[in-house]
Amino acid sequence: MAKKTWTLCDVDQDIYVEEIAIAPGEVGGGATGYSIVKHTLRGGLREGVDAIEVDNGAFRFVVVPTRGMGIWNALCGSMRLGWNSPVRGPVHPAFVHLHEPSGIGWLDGFDELLVRCGLESNGAPEFKPDGTVRYGLHGKIANIPAHKVEISADGDSGELEVTGVVDEARLFGNKLRLTSTISTQVGRLGLTVRDVVTNISAEPGELELLYHVNFGTPLVGPGAKVLLPVRKAAPRDAAAVGNLSEWDTYGPESPGLPEAVFFFDLAADTADNTRALLHNAAADQGVSLTFNKRQLPCFTLWKNRQAAIDGYVTGLEPATNYPNRKSFEKEQGRVIVLAPGESRTFEVALEVHPDASSVAAARRAVAELQRSATPTLLPHPDPRWAPL
Repeated sequence: MAKKTWTLCDVDQDIYVEEIAIAPGEVGGGATGYSIVKHTLRGGLREGVDAIEVDNGAFRFVVVPTRGMGIWNALCGSMRLGWNSPVRGPVHPAFVHLHEPSGIGWLDGFDELLVRCGLESNGAPEFKPDGTVRYGLHGKIANIPAHKVEISADGDSGELEVTGVVDEARLFGNKLRLTSTISTQVGRLGLTVRDVVTNISAEPGELELLYHVNFGTPLVGPGAKVLLPVRKAAPRDAAAVGNLSEWDTYGPESPGLPEAVFFFDLAADTADNTRALLHNAAADQGVSLTFNKRQLPCFTLWKNRQAAIDGYVTGLEPATNYPNRKSFEKEQGRVIVLAPGESRTFEVALEVHPDASSVAAARRAVAELQRSATPTLLPHPDPRWAPL
């Protein structure tokens, strides 16, 4: 088997590779037309950020080990996946002040296509009685660099992988390890994220995990649609109630309008697999996320309706829980407790639909899942899903 692996970073072994470019000639085998290139970004807030660009010949994406193994952006032909954040990133974690008094310092580094929220907490900020931050917005994992990174290429199967290990650990606190493998295959229009989270402590540890997958223009614009196989849905708050009649449709950039957030319980097939589809107004470009509800039972739809310059974007967000303050989620029994040494595996696949026929096929797949459930759309927040 013509599979080769390169270690780019291993803190324990004092290994660090500044730059590398892998092509079929370095691997052997019959697979061609791909590359994996690693370099270190320089200048501004991205100073010192490691970026790994994977190009399978049909689909290209950038993994950022410095930012918790997030995915910065992707390109399929002329179709760009990602969004235009007011933040000029990717931002080195050294410039993100997670525990600033507002509790929302996480936003200073937010500009990825795919960013994980967690691992100890993943929702709204929560404060101690004295007003200091107990849990900042969306947690810490996205701002912790990987301490071990490997890339591999299989010249026979065309499988390409980036694997990183990130520890979210502290004395007198949670000690969780994320081992993430982001994979694709030559010619595939998409990728798969496979994460294993392990409690590396001798004591139980708490886990919340949410995949914040974000899309802006040109995929999202007036008339764009999100299709979900809904079992039950509810607005998060009053702002979402005002957008309820068009929860699945995107309007124009609207400066001053608040974000609209909706919580879902999605229908799934007999193996608990489900799908979320987003496509443009013409229904000739789109993207799907597929995942398993046994791993990720909760789904959030985020619609940020501001002007493009301020971050016109939507988020498709499969998760272990809803992104409320952690104490509320714990009351509702949605915080995972890992025993010492216990691991949980999570997998999310992203599939690109570059034309009308592939969008239509994805629409049929969502419709087939919907056949198993009659959707319930609540006209108000569900007190079990959102604190009132």
